[in-house]
Amino acid sequence: MYYYTHLEDYITRFYMQLGITDLSLLSFQEVAARLGVKVFYWSERSQALFIEGRAYIFLEENLSPEEEWQDFCHELCHVLLHSGNQFDLPPLFQKYQEHKANNFMYHACVPTFLLERMELYDFTHKEIAKIQQNFCVEHDFAKNRLIQFLNNKQNQLYHYQG
Repeated sequence: MYYYTHLEDYITRFYMQLGITDLSLLSFQEVAARLGVKVFYWSERSQALFIEGRAYIFLEENLSPEEEWQDFCHELCHVLLHSGNQFDLPPLFQKYQEHKANNFMYHACVPTFLLERMELYDFTHKEIAKIQQNFCVEHDFAKNRLIQFLNNKQNQLYHYQG
């Protein structure tokens, strides 16, 4: 049995509440529509902004579909879990929020509850490609997420056997 981390549990509940229960519904357009978050393209780096209490995600134009999805999920973390203007925060706290948003991005782009359904047991190029194609993420992103997922499974197996 796999025990979810707090973040995995949060993301699972988040997607279930939105009615996103399978891969066919997992896209930034679908998530944004169900949340009521407006998404725009612009020439700057991707970012989330709050204007009069409403969340907007601005994605950098000319990104690949994989980069759009990854950037969207990173910015989604700021929308859901952070508040205020990040530029007004001390540099170390900005760095902390960015680290949290990057971790969130991996789990939101490739949710554990959907990854489990794929029955991945080893680290091979074939498994990485499967994640890359099914979740619309870049190769290195898929590789890192698979490493993370399999390490968590292995650590839990080791921890809960003893």
